[in-house]
Amino acid sequence: MRRKIYTKEQILRAAYEVVATEGFAGFTARNIAKRMGISTQPIYLEFKNMEDLKNELLDLIFSKLKNEIFPVPHTGDKVIDLGLNYINFAKQHHNLYLALYVDEEGGGKKMHDFSFNYFSTLIENDPQYEGLSREQIQTLHTGTWVVVTGLASLASSGSINPTQEQIISLIQRTINNIIAVNETVN
Repeated sequence: MRRKIYTKEQILRAAYEVVATEGFAGFTARNIAKRMGISTQPIYLEFKNMEDLKNELLDLIFSKLKNEIFPVPHTGDKVIDLGLNYINFAKQHHNLYLALYVDEEGGGKKMHDFSFNYFSTLIENDPQYEGLSREQIQTLHTGTWVVVTGLASLASSGSINPTQEQIISLIQRTINNIIAVNETVN
């Protein structure tokens, strides 16, 4: 009888589904194998360990966020658009959002580093924000991150339901305030 072969991509897809529904608390070889209807052996043949699988899964998610979700234009201001896309992601993929950004077992430092690097590249290549120092970019990232994470968490849980115009206004005021403070300090 011919043996069925399970690919790395199939395992990553099943791992993604587990995290998207159960968060990283459910991220076990047994749960991933159960979702695929297999034993855990193929998982350990493709990945050194669960940390290796988690890192590859996060890289896959980062690629999807970077190329498909975060760059969707709405207003013409890339920082505002990123904030809107982050909030929309949280609302549309509530469990995955929690797993990545809130859950202590989630992406953690790797998630923060990805977000900061994405944000920095976005800002550095945008004439609207040219001339900001590395420190100012960090401050702008932290300030907007706090505001959009608060909005994302509250909106994705159903605690608030702001309109897109209200979200845009809050993000724009945050950007303006941070830039104004940076200009008075420098």
